[in-house]
Amino acid sequence: MTASIPPREEPTFGSTPALVLVAHGSRDPRALSTVRALMARVRELRPGLPVHLGHIELNEPRLQDTLTELGPAEAVLVPLLLSRGYHVKQDIPELAAKAKTPARTRVASPLGPHPLLVETLYDRLVEAGWRTRMDDRTRRASAVVLAAAGSRDPDSRLDTTRTANLLAARLGVPVIPAYASAATPTVSEAIRALTARGHHRVAVASCFTAPGRFATQCAEQAPWIASAPLGAHPAMTRLILHRYDQTLATNGAVISLRGAGNCATSHTRPAPANEPHPATA
Repeated sequence: MTASIPPREEPTFGSTPALVLVAHGSRDPRALSTVRALMARVRELRPGLPVHLGHIELNEPRLQDTLTELGPAEAVLVPLLLSRGYHVKQDIPELAAKAKTPARTRVASPLGPHPLLVETLYDRLVEAGWRTRMDDRTRRASAVVLAAAGSRDPDSRLDTTRTANLLAARLGVPVIPAYASAATPTVSEAIRALTARGHHRVAVASCFTAPGRFATQCAEQAPWIASAPLGAHPAMTRLILHRYDQTLATNGAVISLRGAGNCATSHTRPAPANEPHPATA
């Protein structure tokens, strides 16, 4: 059931700031094509909004180059990341500070946790073969491993756990977060734990924005079904625009650049997991 959608917030400073999607980057060519498809959908949903792309690493354009090309225009950086962690807290502000042109930049919260992220995870599981209706016996045997990238930052683990809890409430079965690197349990450990509890239908939900090495490795461990990465799902498009609007309407992180390397940052608050669905345009 879809929650009621409030009207979108209007920007509150200057002319319309650009929306810069900040992707991690990947050697898998499918990742770049997925991010570009997502960017195209954002543009379709919000005509007239300047939308750009910048990568943290591995792919072009790099974030600092995108911001340099934007010049003095204001911009909101929306991380295509699903939890807080080093990339959101350190990499993105530091890369933004390397832009060669003075700018005023705000950093949005990552995309998770949020009900729209859970809507996407749910739909991807259904596409992979998850039954929307189960008898009691099947439901007791079913469970999900939420496979995420992983981070040593405790805030990242907290955000992923909150996403898992929201997905469990949506599915009505246990959901255990698991990680491809830097944190435990691993996907295989989570699967074994659920099997030991009597859950013999264990699905892997791919909590990755786009295809890549981690997403592939996690999916290969699924004993039953594995969902596709989130990709250019319509709910992801709405979530990106919500993070953009939310950042303009609140006192989000502001990075004032007055020359390369000069960076002053105030961090955004973590977004509540139970906030309402954002606006569509």
